[in-house]
Amino acid sequence: MMRRNLIYICVVLLPLCSCKGFLEPYPSGIRSQEYVLSNPKTLEGLVGRCYDYLSSNYDDEEGALLDCLTDNAVRTDRSNVMSLIASGVTNPANDPFETWWKRDYDAIYNLNLFLKDGKGRNVRYLSDSHRNELLVKRLWGEAYGLRAWFQWDLLQKFGGRSSDGTLLGFPILKEPLDIGSLSTEELDDFSMKRNTYDECVQQILADCDSAFAYLPLAHRDFLVSDQTDLTILGALNWGRIDGISTRAIKALVYLTWASPRFNPQGDVSRWENAAHYAKEVIDFKMSVDKVSDGFKLSGNENWFNPNDPGIIWSLYTSGSTSMEKMFWPGSFQGSGKMGATQSLVDDFPMADGYPVGESPTYAYDPQDPYKNRDPRFYSTIFYNDRTVKVGSKKQEFTFQMYEGGKDASGEAISNTLTNYYIKKFVYMGYNLSESDRNTAAHYKAFLRWTDMVLCFAEAANRVNGPLVPFEGLTPKEAIGWLRSRKTLDGDPMYETDPYLDYISLCGKDEFDRFLRKERRIETCFEGKRFFDLRRWSTTLGCLNTTVTRPVIKRDQDGHFTYTYGETVDKRVFTSAYLPIPYKEMRKNKGLEQNEGWDNWQ
Repeated sequence: MMRRNLIYICVVLLPLCSCKGFLEPYPSGIRSQEYVLSNPKTLEGLVGRCYDYLSSNYDDEEGALLDCLTDNAVRTDRSNVMSLIASGVTNPANDPFETWWKRDYDAIYNLNLFLKDGKGRNVRYLSDSHRNELLVKRLWGEAYGLRAWFQWDLLQKFGGRSSDGTLLGFPILKEPLDIGSLSTEELDDFSMKRNTYDECVQQILADCDSAFAYLPLAHRDFLVSDQTDLTILGALNWGRIDGISTRAIKALVYLTWASPRFNPQGDVSRWENAAHYAKEVIDFKMSVDKVSDGFKLSGNENWFNPNDPGIIWSLYTSGSTSMEKMFWPGSFQGSGKMGATQSLVDDFPMADGYPVGESPTYAYDPQDPYKNRDPRFYSTIFYNDRTVKVGSKKQEFTFQMYEGGKDASGEAISNTLTNYYIKKFVYMGYNLSESDRNTAAHYKAFLRWTDMVLCFAEAANRVNGPLVPFEGLTPKEAIGWLRSRKTLDGDPMYETDPYLDYISLCGKDEFDRFLRKERRIETCFEGKRFFDLRRWSTTLGCLNTTVTRPVIKRDQDGHFTYTYGETVDKRVFTSAYLPIPYKEMRKNKGLEQNEGWDNWQ
């Protein structure tokens, strides 16, 4: 018998469990489906519930921990399933990806139920006709926009190639398939095929366009012409998907569809569309949006401000301390769940923007490796002998990653294996050792301004190179914005950028390699590199890398000696794609598995 939660979730069995006030109400377990579809509050809850399926922090396998399957980071717990997968040790009985498949289809079922036969549009939610129409349009647009998002999540995670070379996506569902109504005989014969990759792309793009037709451009009070409408529209919906978010989704879909692995014919129009939609979002942020104190190129991203101007779409957790506990070493009461790799550290440039070893201004000394580095490095990585001040009392903490040091690999099970710790996402005002602790909100950005700049620069460069304007902006100018903004800590970046001037003259291929490093630096520990490495390559070579760490020794005089190249882990992948969950393969006769997963049939 087919497992019923493949593509079906019985909403009447789920409790009202949203912890986000603006997502309530949601159908109660004591209500029938007939009641759900006829009651305005529970019908509205079909859309609201879908936000609860989204992660609101980076402390999971879709966020920072996903980087541990790449050359960016290493999971400290070697028995963790993600560590085993990265090392080529896994089996169908222990599938961490199954929950993603189920989650996405659960959400799609709710949204299809809302959309079917216009049910979500033909119910009276409010007595006032004008306000009711505003709410109907917003909810209708959200349903299409969220369906596009969850479909994009399925395509990005499970899109792949079958054994005969066909690029496949996921089974497209536009109806609420009630598997619970099927007989035993029907279940035994149930067969649903995966749509082609291109068909899935077109479905996502179509849903984005449908959403855009109904949604406000953005949830901002200043965009609402009649201020009496702010009970339905405007900033109170911050955190819900909006029109500009659908443009950003289209940019990301086109970017992946244009990339070498999914674009075997080299269709340039896909790059053009990726650049176009990214530019549309960039223009909105820079010329229209006035969120918070306004978007400024001179500003910096702040992961602890849920209203950060760079946000396009996000959710947040208030007072969360999970990132600090996750990244701090055991000696500072953290769990040191993961550590940055030497490879990532090496990709941070020198202080003038030149790669390590190429700077005309700053000579790189491998025995003093953290001196005169790109300012972004200091706001992203904790390294040996770095002293920081933490908490309201500014307690000093010095990292000791040398052999015998309190934070060195092997000294404690809560220390990282790489001799690097992660600073990004860590709120330095929080001190685990203080009794009266300050905390801060942390947000999860599904879409942000930086994503669009990186998307535009990559796509526009593949069209005409780094120096030719695309819709009035060159890739060089776009990436220059990121290299001139302040760091996450608010420190200044480059006033001049001679290396950017130089690399821009080297042609699109060299500039593309440069952009990939910039993307790595800007998005590390956000769960993006896993998918970037796969879309960029057509082989397994860039995935199956050896991950190393420095060995650090300290003499009696306090001097450090660094030796490089000690292997921490080896990435061993037999496929560039994730497997379709084994249980689904067993119970749906129509599914084809992605290549490289013969034992998951």
